Amino acid sequence: MTGNIFGERFLIVSFGESHGYGVGIVLDGCPAGLPLNESDIQKELDLRRPGVSLVSSLRHETDRVRILSGVFKGMTTGAPICTLIENKDIDSSAYEKLLDTPRPGHADYVARIKYGNLNDYRGGGRFSARVTAGYVMAGAIAKKLLARTLGIEVLAYSLEIGGIRSRALTHGEIRESRYSNEVRCPDRVAANKMKKRTLDERRNGDSVGGIVECITLNAPVGMGEPVFGSLEGEIGKAIFSIPAVKGIEFGSGFACARLKGSENNDGLRIGADGITFGSNNSGGILGGISNSMPIVFRTVFKPVSSIPKPQKTVNLVKMEESEVTVTGRHDSCVVPRAVPIVENMMATVLADHALRAGMISPVLK
Repeated sequence: MTGNIFGERFLIVSFGESHGYGVGIVLDGCPAGLPLNESDIQKELDLRRPGVSLVSSLRHETDRVRILSGVFKGMTTGAPICTLIENKDIDSSAYEKLLDTPRPGHADYVARIKYGNLNDYRGGGRFSARVTAGYVMAGAIAKKLLARTLGIEVLAYSLEIGGIRSRALTHGEIRESRYSNEVRCPDRVAANKMKKRTLDERRNGDSVGGIVECITLNAPVGMGEPVFGSLEGEIGKAIFSIPAVKGIEFGSGFACARLKGSENNDGLRIGADGITFGSNNSGGILGGISNSMPIVFRTVFKPVSSIPKPQKTVNLVKMEESEVTVTGRHDSCVVPRAVPIVENMMATVLADHALRAGMISPVLK
């Protein structure tokens, strides 16, 4: 595989498989002088780990992070930072039974063909959402770096689950309440309905999808490297690395197709702190470059593919059509656990672009 590296200046290498020894990242390019310890990363990992709610996987992993390099006396040294969590609660028996019958909605078939049947198929192997724990590790470091140097804050939350959508929320409500319930929706009324819908579908042997909205505050003008390194393009690449993502939109998104230019354009104004905009249909990005407004995007997650209902597949050894029933420990909806993943991947993109733009020094004072 050659697609496991992301970024240019804040560069991460993702490694590990779902049922292997563990998963983690090697991060190169983090400036020296950032105070960092394992608890900084652990608090973010605890938000995505399985086994902590009724709507998530019943796999019980402590996900205790270890920093193996790049930190000395509580400070980053400028050397590559390697972080790791071990896989403890592994049960591969269900995957042995499914070896020759690819699960619908999963990468089983395409991975088998691409890698000559040599890939680690247990738990989805390299294609499992388990590897996103590494994304969160990198993002935790990026978040601290961005907050300390530029005052940037990234907020994500569950906007919609199973067709149930949150009301409009203030940034304060999102900040204070996005992790206050199991579905990670700050709107308590909608959250209760989301949870009920998810659990009802679980009892029916099915699953639901949804939408995560992400808002970045205090991003300065000038982040993004057009044309092939545009900020939207880089965010999209990062977000599409998260399993189950099927779409992304910025600002007014697809709704702008139904607007006139006079309705969709964001008029410039002079504010107390300089140039600002009267609206934010652009989602905080113009020409692939941040414009100082909140960077807003929404990303769609498909329903969980692993469901216990019989589904059509093919036996690849016998080359005949067959049925498969997927057993094991799976989420009924990935959206709640995806919230911190989206949040941290966004932070990783912004840290990379802040360093590329010279907004952050290689040695922090």
